[in-house]
Amino acid sequence: MDSNVMVMIGSALVTGLGAIPVLFIRGISHKRMDAILAYTAGVMMAASTYGLIPASLKLTNLYILVLGVLAGALVLNMLEYFIPHTDVDHERNDIILSSQSWMLVVAMTLHNIPEGLSVGASLASEIENLGLVVALSMALQNAPEGFLVAIFLVNQRVSKLTAITFAMATGIMECLAGFAGLYLVHIALFLVPYGLAFAAGAMLFIVYKELIPESHGHGYERLATFSFLLGLLSMIGVVEWFR
Repeated sequence: MDSNVMVMIGSALVTGLGAIPVLFIRGISHKRMDAILAYTAGVMMAASTYGLIPASLKLTNLYILVLGVLAGALVLNMLEYFIPHTDVDHERNDIILSSQSWMLVVAMTLHNIPEGLSVGASLASEIENLGLVVALSMALQNAPEGFLVAIFLVNQRVSKLTAITFAMATGIMECLAGFAGLYLVHIALFLVPYGLAFAAGAMLFIVYKELIPESHGHGYERLATFSFLLGLLSMIGVVEWFR
Protein backbone atom coordinates (compact mmCIF):
# COMPACT_ATOMS: atom_id res chain seq x y z
CA MET A 1 0.00 0.00 0.00
CA ASP A 2 1.22 3.50 -0.83
CA SER A 3 2.81 5.24 2.16
CA ASN A 4 0.68 8.35 1.65
CA VAL A 5 -2.47 6.28 1.81
CA MET A 6 -1.28 4.55 4.98
CA VAL A 7 -0.48 7.87 6.68
CA MET A 8 -3.84 9.30 5.71
CA ILE A 9 -5.80 6.26 6.91
CA GLY A 10 -3.84 6.19 10.16
CA SER A 11 -4.52 9.85 10.85
CA ALA A 12 -8.26 9.38 10.37
CA LEU A 13 -8.57 6.10 12.28
CA VAL A 14 -7.05 7.68 15.37
CA THR A 15 -10.56 9.07 15.94
CA GLY A 16 -11.92 5.58 16.46
CA LEU A 17 -8.98 4.60 18.67
CA GLY A 18 -9.58 7.64 20.83
CA ALA A 19 -13.13 6.44 21.50
CA ILE A 20 -12.15 2.96 22.72
CA PRO A 21 -11.34 3.99 26.35
CA VAL A 22 -15.06 4.53 27.00
CA LEU A 23 -15.40 0.74 27.12
CA PHE A 24 -13.41 0.73 30.35
CA ILE A 25 -15.12 3.68 32.02
CA ARG A 26 -17.86 2.83 34.50
CA GLY A 27 -20.21 5.11 36.35
CA ILE A 28 -19.08 8.53 35.09
CA SER A 29 -19.85 11.12 37.76
CA HIS A 30 -21.01 14.63 36.89
CA LYS A 31 -17.75 15.98 38.28
CA ARG A 32 -15.59 13.77 36.07
CA MET A 33 -17.81 14.26 33.06
CA ASP A 34 -17.69 18.05 33.41
CA ALA A 35 -13.90 17.93 33.63
CA ILE A 36 -13.64 15.70 30.53
CA LEU A 37 -16.02 17.84 28.47
CA ALA A 38 -14.27 21.06 29.49
CA TYR A 39 -10.82 19.61 28.78
CA THR A 40 -11.86 18.45 25.31
CA ALA A 41 -13.52 21.81 24.68
CA GLY A 42 -10.14 23.39 25.41
CA VAL A 43 -8.44 21.03 22.96
CA MET A 44 -11.00 21.91 20.28
CA MET A 45 -10.66 25.62 21.01
CA ALA A 46 -6.89 25.39 20.56
CA ALA A 47 -7.28 23.31 17.40
CA SER A 48 -9.57 26.01 15.97
CA THR A 49 -7.81 29.20 17.04
CA TYR A 50 -4.22 27.93 17.03
CA GLY A 51 -4.41 25.49 14.14
CA LEU A 52 -7.29 25.85 11.68
CA ILE A 53 -7.67 29.63 11.69
CA PRO A 54 -3.94 30.48 11.27
CA ALA A 55 -3.64 27.80 8.57
CA SER A 56 -6.58 29.30 6.70
CA LEU A 57 -5.14 32.80 6.97
CA LYS A 58 -1.85 31.63 5.49
CA LEU A 59 -3.68 30.34 2.43
CA THR A 60 -6.22 33.10 1.96
CA ASN A 61 -7.30 36.45 3.42
CA LEU A 62 -9.26 37.77 6.38
CA TYR A 63 -12.49 38.17 4.41
CA ILE A 64 -12.58 34.52 3.39
CA LEU A 65 -11.74 33.51 6.96
CA VAL A 66 -14.60 35.57 8.41
CA LEU A 67 -17.08 34.23 5.87
CA GLY A 68 -15.92 30.65 6.44
CA VAL A 69 -16.09 30.83 10.23
CA LEU A 70 -19.52 32.46 10.17
CA ALA A 71 -20.74 29.93 7.60
CA GLY A 72 -19.62 27.05 9.81
CA ALA A 73 -21.39 28.49 12.84
CA LEU A 74 -24.55 29.35 10.87
CA VAL A 75 -24.80 25.86 9.36
CA LEU A 76 -24.62 24.32 12.83
CA ASN A 77 -27.16 26.85 14.08
CA MET A 78 -29.55 25.97 11.25
CA LEU A 79 -29.08 22.25 11.85
CA GLU A 80 -30.23 22.74 15.42
CA TYR A 81 -33.63 23.82 14.18
CA PHE A 82 -34.00 20.83 11.85
CA ILE A 83 -32.77 18.15 14.26
CA PRO A 84 -35.71 16.82 16.30
CA HIS A 85 -35.40 17.52 20.03
CA THR A 86 -35.91 13.96 21.21
CA ASP A 87 -34.55 11.93 24.09
CA VAL A 88 -32.71 8.67 23.62
CA ASP A 89 -35.14 5.81 23.10
CA HIS A 90 -33.74 2.60 24.59
CA GLU A 91 -36.52 0.54 23.11
CA ARG A 92 -35.40 1.24 19.57
CA ASN A 93 -31.85 -0.08 19.62
CA ASP A 94 -30.27 3.14 20.96
CA ILE A 95 -30.28 4.69 17.49
CA ILE A 96 -32.56 7.66 18.22
CA LEU A 97 -30.29 10.31 19.70
CA SER A 98 -31.00 13.53 21.51
CA SER A 99 -30.63 16.78 19.61
CA GLN A 100 -27.42 17.55 21.54
CA SER A 101 -25.95 14.22 20.48
CA TRP A 102 -26.84 14.75 16.82
CA MET A 103 -25.40 18.26 16.94
CA LEU A 104 -22.07 16.97 18.18
CA VAL A 105 -21.90 14.10 15.67
CA VAL A 106 -22.82 16.40 12.76
CA ALA A 107 -20.32 19.07 13.87
CA MET A 108 -17.50 16.54 14.09
CA THR A 109 -18.41 15.02 10.73
CA LEU A 110 -18.56 18.41 9.00
CA HIS A 111 -15.27 19.63 10.40
CA ASN A 112 -13.53 16.34 9.53
CA ILE A 113 -14.20 16.87 5.81
CA PRO A 114 -11.87 19.87 5.31
CA GLU A 115 -9.35 18.26 7.67
CA GLY A 116 -9.31 15.16 5.48
CA LEU A 117 -8.95 17.28 2.35
CA SER A 118 -6.03 19.08 3.98
CA VAL A 119 -4.24 15.84 4.83
CA GLY A 120 -4.78 14.33 1.38
CA ALA A 121 -3.83 17.45 -0.53
CA SER A 122 -0.74 18.02 1.64
CA LEU A 123 0.43 14.45 1.13
CA ALA A 124 -0.03 14.77 -2.64
CA SER A 125 1.80 18.09 -2.82
CA GLU A 126 5.51 18.29 -3.59
CA ILE A 127 6.35 20.25 -0.45
CA GLU A 128 8.79 18.20 1.63
CA ASN A 129 7.36 16.79 4.91
CA LEU A 130 4.24 18.96 4.66
CA GLY A 131 1.93 15.95 4.45
CA LEU A 132 3.43 14.27 7.51
CA VAL A 133 3.21 17.46 9.58
CA VAL A 134 -0.43 18.06 8.63
CA ALA A 135 -1.37 14.41 9.18
CA LEU A 136 0.30 14.38 12.59
CA SER A 137 -1.39 17.59 13.72
CA MET A 138 -4.79 16.23 12.65
CA ALA A 139 -4.14 12.91 14.41
CA LEU A 140 -3.24 14.72 17.63
CA GLN A 141 -6.65 16.35 17.77
CA ASN A 142 -8.57 13.37 16.35
CA ALA A 143 -7.90 11.19 19.40
CA PRO A 144 -9.52 13.51 21.99
CA GLU A 145 -12.28 14.35 19.53
CA GLY A 146 -13.14 10.66 19.12
CA PHE A 147 -13.16 10.29 22.88
CA LEU A 148 -15.34 13.39 23.19
CA VAL A 149 -17.95 12.07 20.77
CA ALA A 150 -18.07 8.70 22.51
CA ILE A 151 -18.11 10.00 26.09
CA PHE A 152 -20.70 12.66 25.25
CA LEU A 153 -23.01 10.07 23.67
CA VAL A 154 -22.54 7.70 26.62
CA ASN A 155 -23.47 10.57 28.93
CA GLN A 156 -26.65 10.99 26.85
CA ARG A 157 -27.52 7.36 27.70
CA VAL A 158 -26.38 5.84 24.40
CA SER A 159 -24.77 2.40 24.60
CA LYS A 160 -20.97 2.34 24.56
CA LEU A 161 -20.72 0.30 21.35
CA THR A 162 -23.13 2.65 19.58
CA ALA A 163 -21.13 5.65 20.82
CA ILE A 164 -17.86 4.17 19.53
CA THR A 165 -19.54 3.39 16.19
CA PHE A 166 -20.61 7.00 15.73
CA ALA A 167 -17.14 8.23 16.73
CA MET A 168 -15.53 5.92 14.18
CA ALA A 169 -18.00 7.12 11.53
CA THR A 170 -16.76 10.69 11.91
CA GLY A 171 -13.20 9.43 11.39
CA ILE A 172 -14.21 7.46 8.30
CA MET A 173 -15.61 10.67 6.81
CA GLU A 174 -12.22 12.31 7.27
CA CYS A 175 -10.59 9.31 5.59
CA LEU A 176 -12.91 9.56 2.57
CA ALA A 177 -12.25 13.28 2.30
CA GLY A 178 -8.54 12.51 2.50
CA PHE A 179 -8.77 10.20 -0.49
CA ALA A 180 -10.57 12.96 -2.40
CA GLY A 181 -7.79 15.40 -1.50
CA LEU A 182 -5.11 12.87 -2.41
CA TYR A 183 -6.41 12.23 -5.92
CA LEU A 184 -7.90 15.67 -6.63
CA VAL A 185 -5.03 17.64 -5.19
CA HIS A 186 -5.40 20.77 -7.32
CA ILE A 187 -9.12 21.18 -6.59
CA ALA A 188 -8.63 20.23 -2.94
CA LEU A 189 -5.86 22.76 -2.41
CA PHE A 190 -8.20 25.46 -3.68
CA LEU A 191 -10.94 24.40 -1.25
CA VAL A 192 -8.72 23.85 1.79
CA PRO A 193 -8.62 27.45 3.14
CA TYR A 194 -12.42 27.73 2.85
CA GLY A 195 -12.85 24.34 4.48
CA LEU A 196 -10.48 25.09 7.33
CA ALA A 197 -12.32 28.32 8.17
CA PHE A 198 -15.67 26.53 7.97
CA ALA A 199 -14.35 23.77 10.25
CA ALA A 200 -13.14 26.32 12.78
CA GLY A 201 -16.56 27.99 12.86
CA ALA A 202 -18.33 24.65 13.34
CA MET A 203 -15.98 23.64 16.15
CA LEU A 204 -16.22 26.98 17.94
CA PHE A 205 -20.01 26.82 17.75
CA ILE A 206 -20.17 23.37 19.31
CA VAL A 207 -17.65 24.35 22.00
CA TYR A 208 -19.54 27.43 23.13
CA LYS A 209 -23.09 26.23 22.43
CA GLU A 210 -22.90 22.67 23.76
CA LEU A 211 -19.70 21.72 25.59
CA ILE A 212 -19.13 24.71 27.85
CA PRO A 213 -22.77 24.92 29.02
CA GLU A 214 -22.87 21.15 29.49
CA SER A 215 -19.74 21.28 31.66
CA HIS A 216 -21.07 24.15 33.80
CA GLY A 217 -24.45 22.78 34.81
CA HIS A 218 -23.67 20.63 37.86
CA GLY A 219 -21.85 22.89 40.31
CA TYR A 220 -18.29 22.18 39.17
CA GLU A 221 -17.69 25.38 37.22
CA ARG A 222 -14.23 26.07 38.69
CA LEU A 223 -13.00 22.57 37.92
CA ALA A 224 -14.43 22.83 34.40
CA THR A 225 -12.76 26.19 33.86
CA PHE A 226 -9.29 24.94 34.81
CA SER A 227 -9.87 21.74 32.82
CA PHE A 228 -10.68 23.89 29.79
CA LEU A 229 -7.47 25.88 30.23
CA LEU A 230 -5.46 22.67 30.67
CA GLY A 231 -6.92 21.27 27.44
CA LEU A 232 -6.17 24.49 25.60
CA LEU A 233 -2.57 24.65 26.78
CA SER A 234 -1.86 20.94 26.33
CA MET A 235 -3.01 21.03 22.71
CA ILE A 236 -0.83 24.07 22.01
CA GLY A 237 2.10 22.40 23.75
CA VAL A 238 1.77 19.17 21.77
CA VAL A 239 1.57 21.01 18.45
CA GLU A 240 4.64 23.10 19.34
CA TRP A 241 6.55 20.00 20.43
CA PHE A 242 6.10 18.31 17.05
CA ARG A 243 6.79 21.38 14.92
